[in-house]
Amino acid sequence: MRLWGGRFEGQPNEHMERFNASIGFDWRLYEADIEGSAAYAEALADAGLLTTDERDAIQRGLGQILEEFEQGRFDLRLSDEDIHTAVERRLHELIGPVAGKLHTGRSRNDQVATDLRIYARMAIRRLDEALVELQRALIAQAERYRDALMPGYTHLQRAQPVPVAHWLLAHFWPLQRDRERLQDCRRRLNLLPLGAGALAGNALGINRELLARTLGFDGVTPNSMDAVSDRDFVAELLFCGALIGVHLSRLAEDLIIYSTAEFGFVRLSDAYSTGSSLMPQKRNPDSMELTRGKAGRLIGHLLGLLTVLKGLPSTYNKDLQEDKEPLFDTIDTLLLMLPVVSGAIASLTIDTARTQAALDDAMLATDIADELVRLGVPFREAHHQVGALVKAAEQRGVALRALPPELVRDVHPALAERWAGLFDARRSVEQRRVTGATAAAALQAQLEAARACLE
Repeated sequence: MRLWGGRFEGQPNEHMERFNASIGFDWRLYEADIEGSAAYAEALADAGLLTTDERDAIQRGLGQILEEFEQGRFDLRLSDEDIHTAVERRLHELIGPVAGKLHTGRSRNDQVATDLRIYARMAIRRLDEALVELQRALIAQAERYRDALMPGYTHLQRAQPVPVAHWLLAHFWPLQRDRERLQDCRRRLNLLPLGAGALAGNALGINRELLARTLGFDGVTPNSMDAVSDRDFVAELLFCGALIGVHLSRLAEDLIIYSTAEFGFVRLSDAYSTGSSLMPQKRNPDSMELTRGKAGRLIGHLLGLLTVLKGLPSTYNKDLQEDKEPLFDTIDTLLLMLPVVSGAIASLTIDTARTQAALDDAMLATDIADELVRLGVPFREAHHQVGALVKAAEQRGVALRALPPELVRDVHPALAERWAGLFDARRSVEQRRVTGATAAAALQAQLEAARACLE
């Protein structure tokens, strides 16, 4: 039974029926739809629009429908058109004509807006849990390798020595910001649209505030026209998803590069690697390459929805049916990606001998400039002088520490006396004691702050 059609004489064209239907994907809103409908039945009874027996019959029927969905026994039909029609059709089969009272004063416009918000809240909770698992894996590996050093890079060129743990934690904090963005998104979306009707509100005395409390919302939407058309929260959630994808992609890119033979810093476990169908020796980081690739998919979903929204006139338009598939796919994609990335991080090994061997004297040039600054040389002059020493070492084909002493004395007599002690990567790391830097005490404070984020 359609939820509309009294003023129509004919049936929809077969192609139009398929084109119009969303039941093929919005069936996933069944839990949210049933939860919202059960609460709405309660509100109808409170308003004197349902008897207690009618309310109880509707809620029992909704409970049975929920069981059928959860057990995979619900009979979905194309003629259902959408999840709301499907639930009401089945409710009518179970309890008879009283099912028709459930939609009293309610529109599919405010119903789907409510369903989506309930679904989005559940999705945010699941995403947060998955992000926490990845953060735990990063912390565990940072603690495991906290004493190891590696080159830090800018422009993909060796820059300065850093602890391996510092690099790992550099990927922790973007995920923490992702979690905070998700919670901020939840705060804005957690207003109830139900009671907005098609666009002008409910005329039958429904208590929206009570409905909001029953369904766990913080309040109600302040404008009924805006309530049925607002998909800002979907766009925000897609943005959060796209940025999570970007952060995972950047982590994946590091692991892909560092696992090459040319670097050899990282080895992904066999569980997260694949082979070649032709070359027996190959060991490919496909888990990370897929992670990198799927970021584009997530970004595309965000851009697609924004394009749909940009030209819509006020209140509900059928274009908004296009909000669900990108949302569902974004959540599905992230919930598939995050456990894989977490597992890959938790099981990887780092070749600390390779990371240590990759450190070279040139990476300590900044430390030499800092030492000149301590000797009273202006930094710009120190920078130029050390650059000249680096060039001299390159021209001679020797390490920086092997330069003739007289060249160093020409820069500053006191520098020559301290020269040999400057070529110590551990010393370089320990020189950087400010909050968020590489010294052991700063690193310990960072680890403690990271653990506190998960408590």
